[in-house]
Amino acid sequence: MKIEIDQENIRIDKFLSKKLDYSRSIIIKMLEKGAILVNGKIVKPSFLVHYEDSIEVVKEYEKESTLKPNEMCLDIVYEDNDIMVINKPAGVVVHPGSGNHENTLANGLLYYTENLSDINGDARPGIVHRLDKDTSGLMLVAKSNKAHEILAEDFKVHAVKREYVALLNGVFPSNEAKIDAPIGRDPKNRKKFMVTSVNSKEAITYLKVLKRYKKHTLVSLNLETGRTHQIRVHMKYIGYPVFNDPVYNHQVIPNVGQFLHSKTITFIHPITKKEMFFSSSLPKYFLEYLQTLE
Repeated sequence: MKIEIDQENIRIDKFLSKKLDYSRSIIIKMLEKGAILVNGKIVKPSFLVHYEDSIEVVKEYEKESTLKPNEMCLDIVYEDNDIMVINKPAGVVVHPGSGNHENTLANGLLYYTENLSDINGDARPGIVHRLDKDTSGLMLVAKSNKAHEILAEDFKVHAVKREYVALLNGVFPSNEAKIDAPIGRDPKNRKKFMVTSVNSKEAITYLKVLKRYKKHTLVSLNLETGRTHQIRVHMKYIGYPVFNDPVYNHQVIPNVGQFLHSKTITFIHPITKKEMFFSSSLPKYFLEYLQTLE
């Protein structure tokens, strides 16, 4: 491609991120590896393009993925060329981690399609955000890098709205509550989090009671922030932990999932700019257990 007169003095990484279907971080790697040349030469990402410069993409930026496709029954709520909305079951890990590299949602997505964003690297194709292993419900997946970049920013500024439904231990007394308590890692267990003022980040959760039972409360939860384990940590902190939470609640019944579900999601489509809204039913085990409480 040739640089036009009105395109001068723009950083090449910024310029190409708008011209190619690659993220800026991927373009920087391409420049460093010599996969993109300007007038036949390798340039730095900070290079400013000039009138009539010739830019050549000499090869596709590819690297062998260590993530293996794995057949999985995906509950796809919505799909187009740029995004997918997945209804994730409880018990499924979103992306590879310690001890689990083959049975994650990322493996299943890669088996279903190779058209997934690569901004978060080979191990997390299409993954814009995550749900905890034992949390069920709606998740957004990016198929194109452009969609991924826009959605990631939307999550950062809290423009993506999600409603969770949870069953709590105990009868919560108020109809509504705002939990404003910072969250950081538990110094005694690095895999857990806790409300603390030490090395913590702001965390705000809004709670609304949907129904009270004899020993439980069904609630709707909305997050102003998106910290790891936020709902589970905040519910334990106020003394009404999520029922059957294997990490933050000692009262656990076997062979049943965690009673926390990402029920609705509302967002602006990153490409069409239309408002999108999706809702999902509570898992079967969740509904059946609620019937036993009547």
